[in-house]
Amino acid sequence: MAFSATDVKNLREMTGVGMMDCKKALVATDGDMDKAVEWLREKGMAASVKKAGRVAAEGMAYAAVIDGVGVVVEVNAETDFVGKNEKFVDFVKGVAATAAKENPADLDALMACKYNGTDLTVTQQQQEMVLVIGENIKVRRFARFAEGVSVPYVHAGGKIGVLVNLETGLTAGQVTELGKNIAMQIAALNPRFWDKSQVTQEVLDEEKKVMLAQMENDPKMANKPAQVREKIVMGKLNKFYAENCLLQQDSVRADVFEGTVEAYIAHAAKELGGEIKFKDAIRFEKGEGIEKKQENFADEIASLVKG
Repeated sequence: MAFSATDVKNLREMTGVGMMDCKKALVATDGDMDKAVEWLREKGMAASVKKAGRVAAEGMAYAAVIDGVGVVVEVNAETDFVGKNEKFVDFVKGVAATAAKENPADLDALMACKYNGTDLTVTQQQQEMVLVIGENIKVRRFARFAEGVSVPYVHAGGKIGVLVNLETGLTAGQVTELGKNIAMQIAALNPRFWDKSQVTQEVLDEEKKVMLAQMENDPKMANKPAQVREKIVMGKLNKFYAENCLLQQDSVRADVFEGTVEAYIAHAAKELGGEIKFKDAIRFEKGEGIEKKQENFADEIASLVKG
């Protein structure tokens, strides 16, 4: 399988590994991106894989609870300056209010809804904003929770929007602090899973394979008996849960609670005298996954591929 300069660039952005090593990985795996990532991890060059590449989209991620409905939206603009514009921010909040009120099935349905407080559709209101602001503006995505108690959190003026959904008999006011702290955890660490029960056997097998391969490539570990290496791997898998699963992570708000997130929830429930269960959450980071046009390394990467 052949590979291109773009493949080298993408592998570099996914792993943070230098371009020469990314090229070696693609050569060694015949251009297979997934195998190249695994090759780099087994060599100990890539500790982890970034979930998204470099991004260009600006704008705002926003979360709110409106009439008891939790909603989170992302609206993109071309520049960070516009993302802070008061009219743009008001438009984003209007999109959120529309999504909360109308319960659209998907993005197309949302764009066809009447924009909150007007006779225009969301699409028409978006077009109006383009004319007023002078930049391309696009509603990208939304999510909502109509059941349970939702707690919103907006980080850094709209860089990240998080909506946490809890199942509880307590009031929204009683669990707001807990929900916000959980949302801050999600914003900061972006866990792959909410709970270790969600980690599939396939993921565990892949992690175990990588860990064993790393030990094979480590002179200090390679000569250890297989059963010893297996025991070490099991210990590392527990660390994997602690790093990748929200409820098993240590709370980032150690000033509030020292321990795991699930222990923090149990502690809060006991203190408040009711049951609290984490149900779900949504994390939107503005521009997440939208590829930025690359200019700096294009010629260098091309020469590496040809070399």
